[in-house]
Amino acid sequence: MHDIRTIRENPAAFDAALSRRGLPPMSPELLALDEARRAAIHGAETAQAAQNAASREAGAAKGRGDEAEFARLRALVGDKKAEIAALNDQAAALDTRLRDALLRIPNLPLDEVPQGADEAENVEIRRWGNPHNFDFTPREHFEIPGVQPGMDFETAAKLSGARFVVLKGAVTRVHRALAQFMLDTHVDEHGLQETWTPVLVKEEAMYGTNQLPKFAEDSYQTTNGWWLIPTSEVTLTNSVAGDILDEATLPLRMTAHSQCFRSEAGSAGKDTSGMLRQHQFEKVEMVTICTPDTALAEHERMTKCAEAILEKLGIPYRTIVLCTGDMGFGAQKTHDLEAWLPGQNKYREISSVSTCGTFQARRMNARFRPAGGKPDYVATLNGSGLAVGRCLIAVLENGQQADGSVDLPAVLHPYLGGKQRISASGALE
Repeated sequence: MHDIRTIRENPAAFDAALSRRGLPPMSPELLALDEARRAAIHGAETAQAAQNAASREAGAAKGRGDEAEFARLRALVGDKKAEIAALNDQAAALDTRLRDALLRIPNLPLDEVPQGADEAENVEIRRWGNPHNFDFTPREHFEIPGVQPGMDFETAAKLSGARFVVLKGAVTRVHRALAQFMLDTHVDEHGLQETWTPVLVKEEAMYGTNQLPKFAEDSYQTTNGWWLIPTSEVTLTNSVAGDILDEATLPLRMTAHSQCFRSEAGSAGKDTSGMLRQHQFEKVEMVTICTPDTALAEHERMTKCAEAILEKLGIPYRTIVLCTGDMGFGAQKTHDLEAWLPGQNKYREISSVSTCGTFQARRMNARFRPAGGKPDYVATLNGSGLAVGRCLIAVLENGQQADGSVDLPAVLHPYLGGKQRISASGALE
């Protein structure tokens, strides 16, 4: 969330940053609400001072036996009390309107973020690995003969509808092995703290990481008010909501493997085949809480953590920086990792790593105390490390063989009891 004081001090800079996201000026409306709110607060304070003075004078009038003056002043006290209540109600209503308006405005891009309208203007910053030259036409993951017995969309549709899958046998074991491998790598090599969190959260948590109020249709809510998390970014980041952390404890670097739930609103017709875009999926998430001055360095570090997973798996990928028109709502800067999928003959997103600055911390009131200083807002970062289902797709498509079998990455063999491939009939061997 944005600081209205910063907007008040430099509205032109605020509007200029919004324009980079293709948004119109918003400072005039915000400042009008802010001015009206402050005027109501000042009016209430002035009326309170008048009420206090009238109360003192009424006491003096009573003491000297001036009943007429006492009655007048008592009436004035009553009038001021009603005026104060009305002005406080007005200020509260304006404060709610201002906060709601601020909550719906996206984060401001850093100056270094490339200008652009949409994904076509994202900028590639590096590549790793070379796409394999197959001596046959590579298939998409759901078309590979050895995969088909373990990827059941028909049963999933019977149970739940479209955009669900039932995994079976060897494919399920590889899916589970990937999640375990990711966690072990992040904990043992990258120094992240493994965490397990709920998948049901209160509304405040969704507000804290900017899923609400603007993107309610993208998530699922239960009948008793809980929300199903779209990613454990929600729980890991909100774990410090309302806290004042000692600077010496930062950075906090966390990772969690969780089920994730997204309605995929607005994605009708996109990726309808296979398991690339699902309502229920798994991710290994990374979240960092740090001081604002270290956030960009942490962003680079977190990106490297995600890249390391793909490199260990031998999956070719490219890293891009998103342009201003393609960034997520809460991001100041975002790196996307796109894995090569030979079945589609293109790179597809498998991880998104963002630094949010203090944007989420203001929504959550998450702060730190510098040594000898006053509390200030922390910076928050989040990223996929990785999306497990999409990583499974990349492993299957890049490892496929002409006979319909799949060779599996060596780093997964220990997680599969030494098994190295999925046979053309769908068995681990």
